[in-house]
Amino acid sequence: MILVDTGPLVALFDPRDPYHDRARRMLEKQREPLYTTVPVLTEAFHLLSPGSRGCAALRDFVVAGGLNVWFMDAEALARSFELMDSYADSPMDLVDASLVTAAEKLRTRRVLTVNRRDFGAYRLRRGHRHLVFEVVRC
Repeated sequence: MILVDTGPLVALFDPRDPYHDRARRMLEKQREPLYTTVPVLTEAFHLLSPGSRGCAALRDFVVAGGLNVWFMDAEALARSFELMDSYADSPMDLVDASLVTAAEKLRTRRVLTVNRRDFGAYRLRRGHRHLVFEVVRC
């Protein structure tokens, strides 16, 4: 399982994005299930411009099962807010916090992102241990 950040989604569905070709190649060879969060989708739809072909293609991709959506419950939202406070000096936004929380809950360390710097700094809590992300670049 790989968690997907906003950047690769925008790149995949916007042919003008500098990462578009890389995102397409990555998706074509990907065999693991892809997951994302509602905050990531919200940001991706905003950046693709509501009503655009990219937005429609992203919606179709989700509906067709190409991208699974992990929904946050109250506990996950509280954990995301806690992470935002912990990384306030960075700062961490809700999108990144939701992916860190999803990674903790879904027990994965893999994230597809164009933002290697932030995900290189974030740590996943597993019991008393703190693990680093495995950043999958597109």
